[in-house]
Amino acid sequence: MKRQLKTLLLACAVACGVVNGAANAQAPAFPDKPIVLVVPFAAGGPTDVVARMIAIPMGKSLGQTVLVENTVGAGGTIAATRVARAAPNGHTIFIHHMGMATAPALYKKLSFDPLKDFEYIGQVVDVPMTMLARKDFPANNFAELQTYIKANKEKVSLANAGLGAVSHLCGLLFMTAMETDLNTIPYKGTGPAMNDLLGGQVDLLCDQTTQTVPLIKEARVKVYGVTTLKRLSALPNVPTLDEQGLKGFEVKVWHGMYAPKDTPAAVIDKINVALRAALQDPMVKQRLADLSSDVPPMDKITPAGLKTHLEAEIKKWGPVIRKAGIYAD
Repeated sequence: MKRQLKTLLLACAVACGVVNGAANAQAPAFPDKPIVLVVPFAAGGPTDVVARMIAIPMGKSLGQTVLVENTVGAGGTIAATRVARAAPNGHTIFIHHMGMATAPALYKKLSFDPLKDFEYIGQVVDVPMTMLARKDFPANNFAELQTYIKANKEKVSLANAGLGAVSHLCGLLFMTAMETDLNTIPYKGTGPAMNDLLGGQVDLLCDQTTQTVPLIKEARVKVYGVTTLKRLSALPNVPTLDEQGLKGFEVKVWHGMYAPKDTPAAVIDKINVALRAALQDPMVKQRLADLSSDVPPMDKITPAGLKTHLEAEIKKWGPVIRKAGIYAD
C-alpha cells in the first residue's frame, strides 16, 4: 500500500508539473502585441506632442509598437474612464497631465477614481506655459495687453481646452490676477484651440511650450509672457508674467503615465523601464530642452513617485477649484 501510494503521489506531481509547464509555455510574454497609449486630448495638442515624442523609443525598448490614440472630451475624463475599464494586461496605458488631480473637485459625478482605479507607472515631463494672442491682436506687449483688456474686456476672447484643462486653469488664474473677466471659449483640446487662434477666430490662449515655442519663434503668434518664475532657455527674450507685474504667477504642467488597476507588477515594471529609457533618449532630451520642458528626477519617474505627487496635487487643487465655484455635470 505504501509503495502504491508513493507511486500515485509521484505520478500526480509529474502530471501537475506537465500541466503547469504547458500553461507557462502557452502564456505569452508581455508585450505580445502593440500597446495603445491613450491621450485624452486632440492630436496636435501639448499632451499629444509628449506622447508621440516618447512612443517610438518606448516601443523600441518593449519590442512592440506603441500606438498613440486620442480619446477626447470632458477634460480628459472620457479617456480616463476608458483606460480604467480596460483589461489590466499592460496593452492599454494612459498619459494625462495635472487634470488627473483636478478632476475629483471639478466633476460632481466622476466615473473613475484617480487614486483607486489605476496603477501608476511614473511621472513623464514638466512643461511651462505661455500667454499668447493671435498674430494681428492690437496689443504688442504685456503693458499694452493690460491697457487693451481694461478698455475692451467684453470683446476679448480667451480660448481653452475645455473645463478643467490646464489652459482653463491658467486662464482663470490670469483673469484673477488681471482682476477682470473675459469671454472664455472651450474646445476639445488645445490643438483645435490653437488652430482657431492661428486662424484669428479667438484672441488669447494660455498654452504649453511643447506646442507654442516653434510658433513663437516663427512669429506666428504674439507672446506676452511665460508662466514660470524664471525665464526659459528656449525663449530668453520673453519675460515672465511675474516680472511684468503679476507677482507669484506660476503654472507648470506635470504629466503622468498610468495603467488599469490590477495590471501585474511585472508588467508595470517593464513599462516603467521603457519610459525611463525613452526620457533618457538623446533625441527626446534635446527636443524637450528645445521646448523648455523638464524631465523629472529619476525618483519621480516611478510608480511611487507618481502616486505621491498625484495625492499632493489633489490636495493642492481641490480647495482652489471649490473656492472658484467651478463644477461640471
